[in-house]
Amino acid sequence: MKFSKVFFFFFAFVMAMSTTSARPENFFKELEKAGRNVRDGIIKAGPAVQVVGQAATIYKSG
Repeated sequence: MKFSKVFFFFFAFVMAMSTTSARPENFFKELEKAGRNVRDGIIKAGPAVQVVGQAATIYKSG
């Protein structure tokens, strides 16, 4: 069971690496850009998560 999970993740990793485009010019610049995108996504999702939390609280209380 564990071997099949490890094999699956290894296979998925190999496939993901083989389908990507060429090596980026500046790896750290690309990493910083990805970090910025994650940060911006979290900032944009903040109000939605807050509304869902409030709705759950209202639903539980009454």
